Amino acid sequence: MPKAMTIAGMVVAALLLLLFGADLALGIPFGGAQMMMNLGVIFGSAILGYLSFTTFREQK
Repeated sequence: MPKAMTIAGMVVAALLLLLFGADLALGIPFGGAQMMMNLGVIFGSAILGYLSFTTFREQK
């Protein structure tokens, strides 16, 4: 179960990074409404992805 949760964390982080990265770069899907919000979510998803990956590697 812990490995599944870390994989789910990595998937969520990747989806958020893709979604808000596309909004920041192209203005799709949210129309590029708030640049600071996009950057905050991208930073948060990078942290989530890093923490999920390092925890995944530690699980045996």
